[in-house]
Amino acid sequence: MPISVTLIVQMVTFAVLIVFVKRYLWGPLTAIMERRQKRIADGLAAADQGRKALDEAQRQQEEVLVLARERAAEILDQAERRSREIIDEARERARAEADHAMALVRAEAESEMNRAREQLRGDVARLALAGAERIVEREIDARLHERLLDEVAAQL
Repeated sequence: MPISVTLIVQMVTFAVLIVFVKRYLWGPLTAIMERRQKRIADGLAAADQGRKALDEAQRQQEEVLVLARERAAEILDQAERRSREIIDEARERARAEADHAMALVRAEAESEMNRAREQLRGDVARLALAGAERIVEREIDARLHERLLDEVAAQL
């Protein structure tokens, strides 16, 4: 076989091979490559969206933490103010109770003093009456009366 026939047969074989590859291999291979490219692009887009979502979530987390810290500080301030109010109220109640107790003690002491005065007046009156009876029983003598009054005064 001459070279030109071999060359023509090889060219025909090569053309058949190109048609065969284009028809049966190239189409499915490009479709697979396009699907894979699309999947990779979708994966990259999803990764980018995920990164953006993560950044947004971190930003929101920081905002929530800041708000939570502010709220905690407010709650602590309110608790401190309330505790001071409770302490002040308790002090005022204690002062009022102490003043009331002091007033009761003073009133009781005053009533005891009044009772003691009344009892002392009664005792003085009895002693004066006893002294007067002694004076009246005996004779009327100025020196004797003065001495009896001195005795009564000493007993007071």
